[in-house]
Amino acid sequence: MSQGKRIVLAARPVGEPKPSDFRIEEFEVPTPGAGEVLLRTVWLSLDPYMRGRMSEGPSYAAPVPIGGVMEGEAVSEVAASNNPDFAKGEIVRIRSGWQTHAISNGKGLIKVDPKLGPISTSIGVLGMPGMTAYTGLLDIGKPQAGETVVVAGASGAVGSAVGQIAKIKGARAVGIAGGKDKCDYVVKELGFDACIDHRDPDLAAKLKDACPKGIDVYFENVGGAVFEAVFPQLNAFARVPVCGLIAHYNDTEARPPKWAGSMMRAILTKRLTFRGFIVSDFAARHGDFVRDMSAWVREGKVKYKEFVTEGLDSAPSAFMGLLKGANFGKQLVRVGPDKA
Repeated sequence: MSQGKRIVLAARPVGEPKPSDFRIEEFEVPTPGAGEVLLRTVWLSLDPYMRGRMSEGPSYAAPVPIGGVMEGEAVSEVAASNNPDFAKGEIVRIRSGWQTHAISNGKGLIKVDPKLGPISTSIGVLGMPGMTAYTGLLDIGKPQAGETVVVAGASGAVGSAVGQIAKIKGARAVGIAGGKDKCDYVVKELGFDACIDHRDPDLAAKLKDACPKGIDVYFENVGGAVFEAVFPQLNAFARVPVCGLIAHYNDTEARPPKWAGSMMRAILTKRLTFRGFIVSDFAARHGDFVRDMSAWVREGKVKYKEFVTEGLDSAPSAFMGLLKGANFGKQLVRVGPDKA
């Protein structure tokens, strides 16, 4: 039997995850039984939501148990099949976690169409991150031509797509990202109208200069100081899709902002709309998303960047870096070759 690898949760992090919170294990690659397929992981997606799965607190999904395989979506090759719906060599998408091999009975297994783009994009711009941007912006943000859309995490997998879709819809797109290189990329390569470095001590003032007509849609990926700079500049009837709060994922206690009272007053008097969402809320929109986003990527209207580390062993350090903004684009781990 050949050997596989998996990364399990060794301990629940307190604050920032550390290497000892993960453990690498070896296992014998199993043989698929009746109706089953053996999958060999090619690409693994790393995403900020995984930090929540490492904690025991109440959330929209169950936490990873101690000793359990870390949660994650992967693109895999069917290495062997006893299931008539899946042939050996086909490429599929599955939530199989941080491991080199997995067994599936076919449920939840989605075939990847390589004609739409490189197979890695099925867990990036043409997958969950892209659909998060598409549905959050269009179904909650509802940008109109001439409005100003601001997005935090603008160089990341979700934020980069949000700003480009906003431009397609005729809005002004302003990004917030970490560092000059990322801001330059957002403006010069992705076509945003402006991008502000969230590390700039004059963030609020520079954001105001970039949004002379105020902010109509704020796509929230970050929270923290970025939200504090954005909030006073929201226009009446502004919409705020709340996708992520990465600045708070390592918090050890809940601390409501000191200005919660004035924030609620502004929500009332400006008639603001805040809505948190999970991409699965919009599962019925998947066909629309694939049709539109694949066309925009093909036409060059939506560009994307992938940040790749090599080998399953690199996943813990890459994930810890992701939470600190070390990635530049969609964070992927290349677990194995595209074809065995």
